[in-house]
Amino acid sequence: MEQKNPSHLADPNLPAGNATEKSTQTNSIEKQDFWERIRRLGLEPAVMRGLTLAATVAMMALVVWVMSRYYVSIEGQRAAEVKAVAATQSAPSDAEMTLAQVAEPAVESDAIRRDVNLDTVLPMRARTEIINYTVQAGDNLFSVAQRFNLQPETILWSNRYILGDDPHFIYPGQQLLISPVDGTLHRWSAGEGLNGVAEFYKVSPDEIVNYPGNHLAVSTLGDYASPNITPGTMLVVPGGKGEFTDWRTPRITREDPATALNVGPGACTESYDGVVGTLNFRWPVEGHTLSGYDYAPSANHLGIDLGGEMGDPIKTVDNGVVVYAGWNDWGYGNMVVVDHGFGWQSLYGHLATVEVVCGQEVYAGDVLGSMGDTGEADGVHLHFELRSDEYGRVNPWDFLQ
Repeated sequence: MEQKNPSHLADPNLPAGNATEKSTQTNSIEKQDFWERIRRLGLEPAVMRGLTLAATVAMMALVVWVMSRYYVSIEGQRAAEVKAVAATQSAPSDAEMTLAQVAEPAVESDAIRRDVNLDTVLPMRARTEIINYTVQAGDNLFSVAQRFNLQPETILWSNRYILGDDPHFIYPGQQLLISPVDGTLHRWSAGEGLNGVAEFYKVSPDEIVNYPGNHLAVSTLGDYASPNITPGTMLVVPGGKGEFTDWRTPRITREDPATALNVGPGACTESYDGVVGTLNFRWPVEGHTLSGYDYAPSANHLGIDLGGEMGDPIKTVDNGVVVYAGWNDWGYGNMVVVDHGFGWQSLYGHLATVEVVCGQEVYAGDVLGSMGDTGEADGVHLHFELRSDEYGRVNPWDFLQ
């Protein structure tokens, strides 16, 4: 038998399979030698940690790649679709896009679209009925109107039976009627006719009859001149308007100040002559800040409320003659009126003290009294008015210098 010589393993002319086997054995021996040297040097733990870190990084990269391919957004779109939509939104639209292109269906998504707002929102129904409101501390005509999204005059007109025509007569604990719409309320009286009531409020009878909150049936109402409406029924008059009376502070002149005798005990009884003004009106108080109602003719507040401290001096705005000095029975408390001549008067209300008398001549800057909160006053302030025979009660902001 022929004996094989091991040296033939190195012969390059031998078959390729034997060469590959030898190469594998050599690599295995080299790896074993490499790890043996690592162990002898004490580096095996460090090398293992490095290999573990490298494997972790590779695994994370693989996960990111997979997510980019198959991740679904909260809108139900895969990442590739999101990119496509973004590109479409940023690119200009094609004016000649065909209907087939527009109607091309989007790629179906496995995600379920869900509305993030789980509350059911129902539209607010408009109020049609009259409600009662209890006045709170700090309330006034304007704040109550704002609370119910109404005009101030609606609150005043709707409560003429309670407030008269004076917005200052509101006080905490009082019950006010709140109309559902701007306009006024009317308490029906026996013998009234719809035509006359509607004409007074400057509306048509049908606006009253057809308002749903009034619950008036045309079939049973009868003749408008004598309708079947129970006396005492409170009716809503949408858009209704009226005229305010001027019984609180009538025009008071030096020639006839006695016209104010029905206003209160501060009325003067004689006619007077004396100094006239320059019609350059200075400020009656040191501060020029509003502290209450502003000039609002529609709400029958025909002056401005100026702020200050209790006892601050109140000064006349121009030369003139005092034609009212003392108490006013209709909400102004202690009040002074000065006639400046040329058809102009100035009024100062809610004073703590009055320091002038009827017929006294005063000059611009003279002290008339002190600031207070007498009468129907909501806190310490000066209620100030300017009145002209030609223009009526004007906005003081337009004249004070």
